[in-house]
Amino acid sequence: MVKKKHSKKKLTARIITAFYSFVLIATIAILGFVAISLTKAEKETVKEPSVSSASSEIKFKETTATVLSTGDIMVHSPQLNGAFIPSSGVYDFSAFFKETAPYFKKADLSIGNLEVTFGGNEGREYSGYPMFNTPDSLADAIKDSGLNLLLTSNNHSYDTGLSGLKRTVQVLKQKGIDYTGTREFETEPVYKIKKINNINIGIINYTYETSPANPTAGRKYLNGSVISAEANNLINTFSYNNINAFYTDIQTNLSKMKDEGAEFLVVYIHWGNEYQTSPNTHQKSIAQNLCNMGVDIIIGSHPHVIQPVELITSEDSTHTTVCLYSTGNAVSNQRQEVMTSCPTGHTEDGMLFEFTLKKTKDGVILSSLDLIPTWVNKYLKDGRYQYTIYPLENPNDLGKYSFNATELSKAQKSYERTKEIVAIGLTECQQSVGCDITFN
Repeated sequence: MVKKKHSKKKLTARIITAFYSFVLIATIAILGFVAISLTKAEKETVKEPSVSSASSEIKFKETTATVLSTGDIMVHSPQLNGAFIPSSGVYDFSAFFKETAPYFKKADLSIGNLEVTFGGNEGREYSGYPMFNTPDSLADAIKDSGLNLLLTSNNHSYDTGLSGLKRTVQVLKQKGIDYTGTREFETEPVYKIKKINNINIGIINYTYETSPANPTAGRKYLNGSVISAEANNLINTFSYNNINAFYTDIQTNLSKMKDEGAEFLVVYIHWGNEYQTSPNTHQKSIAQNLCNMGVDIIIGSHPHVIQPVELITSEDSTHTTVCLYSTGNAVSNQRQEVMTSCPTGHTEDGMLFEFTLKKTKDGVILSSLDLIPTWVNKYLKDGRYQYTIYPLENPNDLGKYSFNATELSKAQKSYERTKEIVAIGLTECQQSVGCDITFN
């Protein structure tokens, strides 16, 4: 009897323990569910404003790109002779760019007009004017200088024929130097879009055609000579006598560049009259039409002297274009003492024309532009005549170049010649951009 009563008590205790255990587990489960729900709700509540807040704090990252251009790179016979080293049998053109190299390397993109061909010396000799054929080592000097894009469409592009036209491009490819204006194959693009610091710059290069007395229909002429039919589509050219065809062609290419993402359009054009320090009516008319098409900057070459800078407004007043009609010579043997057709010294003058683009959330804008005059010095060293381009950034600091009295006088006169031609137009352009004024 006592034993049975004890068993009932034990059973009751187990039931009570199980019940409280169930209640405890259920309570813990409920509290856990509530805690998880509250945490989830809190996370959801915090998450939405967090995304919104992060979005509102994201700012557009502005970037800039600096482009520098120089003029005609030419190698006349005296320059060939001066570059030749008899002891090694090689041509060394490194003296050309030893003073401008720091400027080329500092810019994001440095551009020069290659007004010679690399036709090779198999079956032909190296030569200067009138048919330029220059040793490949000039390309090495160019690359070492920091110039990284060459303009190859000019009136001397076909000096060594179709093989020289193609070989010039082949050499540039082998050396790793970018180019535009001519091509090895028709399938290559007729323009360049350079992406620099997330800014897409569309660049195209054309040269004028010459017009012989009795032209052959459908053929192009450079320097009065007909070029092969195969070369017709390997050189970007235009004819003053059929200018509307040029406008149609370049408008098509400008539209293609924009369709491919170009945000700023630059046209490099070989035009004008040699040794004239003012643009002719063809240049003025073409520049106005390119402005109307939305071109942002026009940079010219061919006159071998500097021509003015001008701010052009489109005919509908919605667009402005900076036009530099001629950059002059980068380097040549067109010395004042031998230039009977231009004895003023202007053929010794060139420039470093630099502009900076800024990309904002509203698009790409021209944020600054500047111009540094240059002068080519010809001097005797180690029994050979050398040629060096000297930047004349500060006319009061030319002593750093160790010029003799005659060289110093020539450099100062060169600076003044360039200033006289470009100061007014450059100042107007700089004022429109809102940047520093160079020539006060």
